[in-house]
Amino acid sequence: MKATVIATFFGVFLTCTYTAKEATKKTKKAKLYVPQIDCDVKAGKIINPEFIAKCPPGCQDVKYRVYGTDIYASFSSVCNAAIHSGIIDNTGGKILVQKVAGHSGYRGSFSNGVRSLSLPRWRESFLVSEGKPRKGVTYPTTLEYSSSKSTTVKSEPKKPEQDLKGMKSADTANTSEKALEQGDTVRKENQTTPVPTPATQMATTTPTPMTTTTDPSTTMPQPTKTPAATRTTAAAAKTRPGLHRVRDMGSSSVHPAYASVVAAAARQVQAAQGRGQNTAFRGTSTSASNSNILRHNTAMETDSWKPGLSLFDTDCKVDLSFLMDGSWSIGKRRFQLQKRFLGNVAQALGIGSAGPLMGIVQYGDDPSTEFNLKTYANSKDLRNAIEKIQQKGGLSNVGKALSFVNKNFFLDANGNRGGAPNVVVVMVDGWPTDRVEEASRLARESGINIFFVTVEAAAQSEKQNVIEPNFVDKAVCRTSGFYSINVPSWFSLHKVVQPLVKRVCDTDRLACSKTCLNSADIGFVIDGSSSVGTGNFRTVLQFVANISKEFEISDTDTRIGAVQYTYEQRLEFSFDKHSTKQDVLNAIKRISYWSGGTSTGAAISYASEQLFSKSKPNKRKIMILITDGRSYDDVSMPAMAAHQNGVIAYSIGVAWAAPDELEAIASDPAKEHSFFVDEFDNLYRYVNQLIQNICTEFNSQPRN
Repeated sequence: MKATVIATFFGVFLTCTYTAKEATKKTKKAKLYVPQIDCDVKAGKIINPEFIAKCPPGCQDVKYRVYGTDIYASFSSVCNAAIHSGIIDNTGGKILVQKVAGHSGYRGSFSNGVRSLSLPRWRESFLVSEGKPRKGVTYPTTLEYSSSKSTTVKSEPKKPEQDLKGMKSADTANTSEKALEQGDTVRKENQTTPVPTPATQMATTTPTPMTTTTDPSTTMPQPTKTPAATRTTAAAAKTRPGLHRVRDMGSSSVHPAYASVVAAAARQVQAAQGRGQNTAFRGTSTSASNSNILRHNTAMETDSWKPGLSLFDTDCKVDLSFLMDGSWSIGKRRFQLQKRFLGNVAQALGIGSAGPLMGIVQYGDDPSTEFNLKTYANSKDLRNAIEKIQQKGGLSNVGKALSFVNKNFFLDANGNRGGAPNVVVVMVDGWPTDRVEEASRLARESGINIFFVTVEAAAQSEKQNVIEPNFVDKAVCRTSGFYSINVPSWFSLHKVVQPLVKRVCDTDRLACSKTCLNSADIGFVIDGSSSVGTGNFRTVLQFVANISKEFEISDTDTRIGAVQYTYEQRLEFSFDKHSTKQDVLNAIKRISYWSGGTSTGAAISYASEQLFSKSKPNKRKIMILITDGRSYDDVSMPAMAAHQNGVIAYSIGVAWAAPDELEAIASDPAKEHSFFVDEFDNLYRYVNQLIQNICTEFNSQPRN
């Protein structure tokens, strides 16, 4: 009996234990419900700062546009960005999305079958990773989407002044993101090559000596009786993509890896001199032609400048960064000549808070800031600081230096003034040892004017070592010759002080100061006909405001004008009426609904005459027309006339708008300049698309 009781008790215990384990397993197996999103959903339309979502199959399509690499602008397709980053493929799957702060530039690339595009900047970014929840984070089972209703404060039709109450708040909706340090942290984590932070830049100006197990004497060409033997480049061959020049630098400034090479080269020169042969280190066959080039390029820029004189008072207002070549190839003596040249440029500019400001970044293997724009406010102090700069050494990584300047130099904290053009002058001894094209493109799209001063360019026999042929044309703002100066020798560098200063101060010709966001006259042509209605008209004005606030608005940057039309037309405000973003938004808010018929053709002609005929010559003329129905008059002829006068036309149709008229109004290609939505509340969906198309079209302009 006792044994039976024990057996029964043990059986009950096992049963309870098994039941408890099964309950625990069921609890553990309870899965988070993952919401599904469509291929066209953009990160900026989802309010949640971090979420897990499931992408459907078939999102790898060019119509789902992606902006950036690793870090994406928030109006990118979330799912196609995940494919681009390699998290999922075209069959779909779960992804984790984290919102981060906006960036000053997004680099386009081709990855995993998806071509992402570049963008100068955007207010919000996001990251995509494998769809696994992070520890301690609670993820939403339902995603919260933004809409026109969430950004607009609706009102009764009789109180239109309250309808746009959300405009100002929408403009500052992302201010909390600007306080996040997460964006900068993520950027640093994703860089393939670390860049010195401002806190460590001054500490990195003296390079750490390299160590090598290669005997330089075994890699150097053996001496011969021909002058060609005086070119010695092999010692650095294993540490760089293209052979780097070695000069008669003097032992005090020579990197240890180059010392034996330099000594051997010096002996060869002495031997050649004893035979009466030409001892030039460089390709002397090109020296005469280089001198002719210098004389030709500067013939119209008479060198009347003398040291100690300033060419300008306060007429020249630029924020200027010099990229100073600190590589080992330049040598000690030529590095001193470069410093003297920079000091003379500072003197000629007349540095001052009301005029030009100048900072210097020295580059070798890695770039570092010697001093920024706000460090020195007069030429004397600046010249003294330049004299104290020590050579970094290393390679000539110009591309890395341009990327560093684009991301780190022209910041408000470093003295960037906003209203002054940003100019970079790159000093190059010979040629760069990395590629410059992509870094230069991103810098240009950020509004930086890039100049190159190349000294002692590659001789014919050296061109095989240049890893990126035509690197100057690939880098400079425009390929017209205005942005590049070639000097045959460091010893004649002083001759280009005045030509260079005149060019960087010719602000009317600094074409790259203009970006897609600060170089247009944008005229809105708004349908105020009876079919629109008061409530929908306020939604249209919200749409106009949301577009306008993304641009840099001032009397010298982007300007905004507006026309409302029915059977008749009314100029609401002209391009020169408002010169600040807030004034423009307030003016849009004050537009009153008119009501009447729909004569779109007459409205286009009116806008051409009253708005775009008064546009500035250096502005891109952009017309954005919003209508909800078919016009009572012809639109094709007025639209054609506008196109011929240089107006880039975008048409947005709502509800009963006629597709054939929208295409006739739009510039070519029509599919990129015309849009249609079924109802007014969906207009907000095309804000980002419209700005994206404007920027893509601007950045595709030829650079000649």
